[in-house]
Amino acid sequence: MTHNLHVYADGSFDAASRSGGWAFVVMDGDRQIYVAAGTMVGPSNNTFEVLSVVQAASWLEREALTAAAVVWTDSAHVLVGCSRWRHIWRGNGWKRVRANSNERRRLIPDVELWRELDRFLEGNPQVRVHLCKGHSGIAGNEMADEAARAALVNRSPALA
Repeated sequence: MTHNLHVYADGSFDAASRSGGWAFVVMDGDRQIYVAAGTMVGPSNNTFEVLSVVQAASWLEREALTAAAVVWTDSAHVLVGCSRWRHIWRGNGWKRVRANSNERRRLIPDVELWRELDRFLEGNPQVRVHLCKGHSGIAGNEMADEAARAALVNRSPALA
């Protein structure tokens, strides 16, 4: 393997069926070395965007624990969640804090996924999450997008 693995993660969502697909593609240079995808019922597109990165992190933890890696996502929600909000959420007990102190504090959406991703990123500083532009011809992102959509259409629980 080269020094940096590039992992492209993407999710898809069908509001009518309240289900979505997730996928990630692992690249070592120009060579695809792994792809996985799956589907399940879930509440939102953001859930599947986060889930795709969690699944990629899980693979990195099992198969390439010491490798430096860049996880590419086309989701601004995931990028900002990883780079900024997870630190705040962790400090607030994984609850939203609002300016109105009388308002009830609520758990953030997808809290278990965010906790898992936070644990992984805290323990693996050699892994970074970056934003890539979706649907712009980036091969890894296009492959992950296609796999997530295919998983949703085919309703396959998980492909590895």
